[in-house]
Amino acid sequence: MATPLPATLGALRASEFTPSRLARSVKDELRENLIAKLRSAANNGTRGADDKVSLFPGIVGYEDTVVPQIVNAVLSKHNFILLGLRGQAKSRILRALTTLLDPNLPYIAGSEVRDNPYAPISQFGRNQLAKFGDETPIAWLTPDQRYVEKLATPDVTVADLVGDIDPIKAARSNQDLGSELTMHYGLLPRANRGIFAINELPDLAGKIQVALFNIMQEGDVQIKGYPVRLPLDVAIVFSANPEDYTARGKIVTPLKDRIGSEIRTHYPENIEEGIAITAQEAWSARSWDDARGKDKEGHPTNNIEIPHYIRQIVEQIAFTAREEKKVDKRSGVSQRLPISTMELVLSNAERRALLHGESVVVPRVGDIYTALPGITGKVELEYEGEVRGADTVIREIIRQSVAIIFDKYFANTNTQQIEQWFNLGGTVQLNDTQPSAGSLEELKQIQGLFEKLSPLQISAKSKPEAAVSAAEFLLEGMYAHKRISRTEERSFTAAEKKSRNDQAANYAERMREREIEREESIRNRTRRGFN
Repeated sequence: MATPLPATLGALRASEFTPSRLARSVKDELRENLIAKLRSAANNGTRGADDKVSLFPGIVGYEDTVVPQIVNAVLSKHNFILLGLRGQAKSRILRALTTLLDPNLPYIAGSEVRDNPYAPISQFGRNQLAKFGDETPIAWLTPDQRYVEKLATPDVTVADLVGDIDPIKAARSNQDLGSELTMHYGLLPRANRGIFAINELPDLAGKIQVALFNIMQEGDVQIKGYPVRLPLDVAIVFSANPEDYTARGKIVTPLKDRIGSEIRTHYPENIEEGIAITAQEAWSARSWDDARGKDKEGHPTNNIEIPHYIRQIVEQIAFTAREEKKVDKRSGVSQRLPISTMELVLSNAERRALLHGESVVVPRVGDIYTALPGITGKVELEYEGEVRGADTVIREIIRQSVAIIFDKYFANTNTQQIEQWFNLGGTVQLNDTQPSAGSLEELKQIQGLFEKLSPLQISAKSKPEAAVSAAEFLLEGMYAHKRISRTEERSFTAAEKKSRNDQAANYAERMREREIEREESIRNRTRRGFN
C-alpha cells in the first residue's frame, strides 16, 4: 500500500521532501530526471532506438534527429523552440516533457502561483505560513498539472500571460490596488514550478513578445507597474512555423536571441516511418458488437484486415503531395492527412461489408478515392492548383501514388494478357453495390489476372474480400500507368487511344506549366533565404 502524502508542513518536513530537494529549479529537475532515464537505459542494455522512444512515448521517426537535440537542450537547461510545419508532432513533444517531471510536487494549498512550502514567493503563501506554521495545509501537483499551454493569437494580452489588477478583489478584501493580494495572475505565474508552452509564438503581438524578455532573462514578472515582483521558476518552451520565425517574419529579434536552442522537426523520412505513425494514430481497432464479431469470452473482436499495400498507398499520398508543385510547400502537408484518410478508407470498407453482410472488412484502392473529403481540407494549393480544382489535383496525386506502390510489387510483371482481354472488349465493374463474392466471380473472367497476384500472397484459398482487394489494386495500377481505362463508375475497360486533340491539349498544358515555373524562378531570385 502506498504511503499517503504529507498533508501539513510539519509532516512534509519529516518526509523525503526536504528543503534542498524542493529548492531545485524546474530545469534542474528536468535535467536530473533525464540523466536518470539515460543511465537506466544504459544499465538495462537498451541502447539505440528503444531507449530514445521511451524518453518521448509515441514519437516516431525522430530518434536520430530531433530527440538528441531535445536531450541536449534539456541537459543544457535551455528554453527551446520547435520549428516545423503543421502535423510534425511539435505539441506532442512539448507535452511529453512532463514525463521528465517528478511524480508529485507539494505546494501551499490555495496558492494561485503554487508556492514552495519552504520558500513562498507570494504574499498569500507567506501569510499562510505566518498564520498556521507547521499546520499549513499542503496540496500536491501531478506532472500533467504542472504543464500549462497557450496557443498564441494576435488578441492575447499582457494580462492574459502575466496578470492584472482585480478591482473587485481589492474592494471585497478592503485592500489597496497596489497590494499583491489584489492581483489576478495570468497563465505564466500560474505555471510557476512547471512548464509553460506557447504554440505558434510569432502570432503573439510584438508588445507581448517584449513582455517575455524580462521573464526569460531575469525570471520574474511585474504587474501593471506596481512594485510586485515574482521570481518565477518556469521552463518555457515554444513552437513555431519556420517561415514566421525570422527577422522578416513576425518574431521580435531580441526574444529570438533569448531562446537557448532552436530545434527543427520534419515529416517522416520514409514510407515505413509514416506507416508506423498512421498505424499508431488512426482509429483502426474497430469491432462489431454482434454474435459474429465476438470471441469465446463474448468480447468484440477486430475483424478488419488492412493489406500492407493499402497502408503504403495512403502514406504515399502524403509524400507525393509534399512534392507536388501545385501544393503550397510553405503550408506543408500534415501527417494528419494519411491518418484521416486511413480512417475514412476503413469506414467505407466497413460500410460495404455491413451492406452485404460480410464478416471481414478489407479496404480496397477504390475506398481511397472515397476519402477525398479527408484529403482536400488538409492540402493548400498554389494558384495553378486552384485553377484546376482541388478534387482534380487530389485524384491525380492518388493516381501517382498508386502507380509508385504498384511498381514496388509488379515492376517486372507482364500484364499484356490482361490488357489483351480488355482490348478484346472485356469490361469489369468494381463498386460497393455488389458483394465481394460477386466481384470475385466477375474478376475470374479476366484471363491471367489472379496468376499475377503472387507478389501479394493471394492464392485460390484467399478470402474473397482479400482477393478482390488485391485484384483491384493490380487493375488500378494498370490504370495509373494508362495501360487500361477506368470510368467514374469504376468500370475498367481497354485503354483509350490518344487523339490529336488530346495530344495538343497535353502539349499546351506542358507549355503552361513551364511558363509558370519560369515566372516562379524569376520571383525567387529577388527573395532572400530564410534565416
